[in-house]
Amino acid sequence: MSHYTHATVEAGMSFYQNFNGKGEIVMLNLLKYRSVANYADFETLQPAKEISGEDAYQLYLQHTIPLFEKAGSKILYYGKCKDFLIGPQTEQWDAMLLVKHHSVAKFIEFAQSKDYIKIEGHRTAALEDARLLPSFETDITP
Repeated sequence: MSHYTHATVEAGMSFYQNFNGKGEIVMLNLLKYRSVANYADFETLQPAKEISGEDAYQLYLQHTIPLFEKAGSKILYYGKCKDFLIGPQTEQWDAMLLVKHHSVAKFIEFAQSKDYIKIEGHRTAALEDARLLPSFETDITP
């Protein structure tokens, strides 16, 4: 089973091409936490004692929310989940997060900022697997 925690260069280029100029975007994040956070590559961020992936993700959010706000982004929803009602029962997620970003440009500016890069290791340490699905609002037509 493949695990995903970061976008590939190809996925990033496709995201930019398909969503740039669409206005606000909403990102659906599906999150699967590690039982124990792995700070092997982020020793400067590592807490004094061992913590769970969920706790590491909470640290990530504490540091990220002010950066979201500075970029004009907003968390719309954060909640726990498990099995799909419709979907493969082999996929289980611990939590989902919906984040609205002002634009693709603002999202990229946020994601590449040195302040974000300094703390992004909490996210990497926290997650065993993830999905990030961008969307933009469209009109509902009959």
